[in-house]
Amino acid sequence: MPKPAQISQSLRAWMDVFMHRSMRGWAHFAKSTGLSMPQFSILMQLHHKGPCGMSEISERFDITAAAASQLVEKLVQGGYLERAEDPHDRRAKLLRLTVNGEKLIKDGIQERHRWMDELASKLGTDEQAKVVEALVILTEAAKKLES
Repeated sequence: MPKPAQISQSLRAWMDVFMHRSMRGWAHFAKSTGLSMPQFSILMQLHHKGPCGMSEISERFDITAAAASQLVEKLVQGGYLERAEDPHDRRAKLLRLTVNGEKLIKDGIQERHRWMDELASKLGTDEQAKVVEALVILTEAAKKLES
């Protein structure tokens, strides 16, 4: 039976490899589109969290309102974001992804999944079953921590 330190060490080793590969993949994809990582991160936030205001962008990314505005403006000009009237406050604007913005994010996710599919194809049937079982257990445990 593995010791808690062995489990932690194994999880950390996997996390290091996965995060390095994942971040490198996102950075490469963002660069191929001409976007910076902060711009790409804003698009990802809107994809996962839905429309939000400029103040949420500056708060979530811990940047000034001016810096957030500058990043967002480039994304609006690029056709990835649009400003819409906030139904709760007509003076405020909500930012949301355009069709082009959604497509860009979906293409990035698909690219990231391609690496995972390639990795899975390198495992034998028994290894795949073990990985599935372990990931289901880890996912459920992680969900409990988020509650």
